[in-house]
Amino acid sequence: MTKLDRINERILHELSHDGRVSNLELAARVGLSPSACLRRVQDLEQSGVIQGYRAVLDRRKLGIGFTAIVAVGLNRHTKAAQEDFERKMAEAPEVKECHNVAGAVEYFLRVEVTDLTAYKRFHTETLGTVEQVQSITSYVVMGSPKDMRA
Repeated sequence: MTKLDRINERILHELSHDGRVSNLELAARVGLSPSACLRRVQDLEQSGVIQGYRAVLDRRKLGIGFTAIVAVGLNRHTKAAQEDFERKMAEAPEVKECHNVAGAVEYFLRVEVTDLTAYKRFHTETLGTVEQVQSITSYVVMGSPKDMRA
């Protein structure tokens, strides 16, 4: 496992805010030589601490005008039921995140679609046809004052 000392934490902080920063600039920001900085970044990548780099997208410009957080309760609490549900959510392009959670429900989904009509279609034709689903509670996202996702 890669040691997460203060310098590595600073590297991760800088990269999480600007994944396209040059190695030269990153080295200056964290107080390392470019070669030492590059070795640390490569180590963080090879060890899996850094899993990848992403572009931050303007969802509105992509036609995504409706986002919902959906709480889903299952009718069976078996491993097979969970795996089947997760497989179906992985296949649904509207589902951008699927989190298995502890509490009153089993899953939280982040669903992004063009509009309410598209969400109703997903709700009825995709989520509503999954046999393990017992309950669906939709929370419409009205704004995201803090959003650290890529």
